[in-house]
Amino acid sequence: MKNRYSGPLLRRLLLRAVQILLPLSVSLGCLATANDWPRWRGPSDSGSLEGDGYPVRWTQESVAWKVPLPGKGCSTPVVWDGRIFLTAPTNGLDTVLAFDREGRGLWQTSFGPENAGKHRNGSGSNASPATDGSMLAVLFKSGTLAALEPGGRVRWQTDLVKRYGEVELFWDQGTSPVLTKDAVIVARMHGGDSWLAAFDKATGDLQWKVARNYDTPVEGNNAYTTPLVADQDGKETVLVWGAEHVTAHSTEDGAVRWSCGAFNPGRQSFWPAVASPVLVGEVLVVPTGRNDRNQPRLHGIRVGGRGDVTETHRLWLSEETGTFVPTPAAYRGKVYLLRDRGQVDCVEPASGRVLWQGELPRHRSSYYASPTIAGGLLYAVREDGVVFVARVEDGFELLAENDLGERAIASPVPLDGRLLLRGEEHLFCIAGPAGGS
Repeated sequence: MKNRYSGPLLRRLLLRAVQILLPLSVSLGCLATANDWPRWRGPSDSGSLEGDGYPVRWTQESVAWKVPLPGKGCSTPVVWDGRIFLTAPTNGLDTVLAFDREGRGLWQTSFGPENAGKHRNGSGSNASPATDGSMLAVLFKSGTLAALEPGGRVRWQTDLVKRYGEVELFWDQGTSPVLTKDAVIVARMHGGDSWLAAFDKATGDLQWKVARNYDTPVEGNNAYTTPLVADQDGKETVLVWGAEHVTAHSTEDGAVRWSCGAFNPGRQSFWPAVASPVLVGEVLVVPTGRNDRNQPRLHGIRVGGRGDVTETHRLWLSEETGTFVPTPAAYRGKVYLLRDRGQVDCVEPASGRVLWQGELPRHRSSYYASPTIAGGLLYAVREDGVVFVARVEDGFELLAENDLGERAIASPVPLDGRLLLRGEEHLFCIAGPAGGS
């Protein structure tokens, strides 16, 4: 019998079915568990996870496994239901790789040619993937934005450079895509036209794109930060930091709900936004300034409101502490800063008060990876591949120093009592001994 639905009508019906069923599948079978790390800073965007049994000291014998990687990438792996996803160049092509929890390769999917990084610690695969279990979103410096099925098939892809022009950043792209209920969100904040855009998860169609242009001193409009998706007054909201402003956008149409400025009243040049903010309750902790040049700044902003909240929602400003590259972690109501040269500060988010300070061994190398806290242990990866482990819940206690044997820029990922570490040449899975033994 001939199907009475055909051609464009059938395609529209199938598309509508996908749009209806996709959120349902997320709600029924694609909810993150305690062992998932679905995006760059983890399930709560805090860079932290509860649990115990995480490794402290390790040797080559206690490495659970390591697998060689096909090329240099700086993105952090993500984990869903025991599957590990990361991006790296393969034979000069942007590629997504998938492994099981034992390091066995599951699949790899390649796209177009890689646009290699120009900074010594950069790459064409700087952006970390994001997943909700039903799909995987990836972004590359080349401009490729894509959604993949869990098995590696490309659901859709687009080229942001061809659509919207070259990225005009001083250095390599840093922002990662984030997921809302219905969309893949990408921010571009650079020397050219800046914007925030939402692409339909199911089809890749542009849902909305809003301009985000501000007048700043030189390089102040360059941002490498990743947006946050949060619930604000019962509404799904995207928080964006860059170009000396925090803006909160509706996920329905991108409209700005509120904005906060005045982060650089002295009009300092060469203050790009590199470290992303962290949200603790109703306080957004925002790193600014240049901690690497002894110009630290850290702001506390009360989220919410309507319109310009610059004068009403700034809670505090600290010039005592800050971070330029590593994004802070939040754990049990406190914020932990790994500063660029190895200082570790614990900050009270409501007041900005520094509760305690610690320091890792001095070295000429800096910290580019963001800190991760798992079960009260802070993991700090120095750019030369040395990984420090410190107990931080009740003060600072350095427990161990472990050398990967290769450079490392990606942030550590907890995996059910183990630790994933992405080096320049290998992906490592570390197991025990735990607890400081």
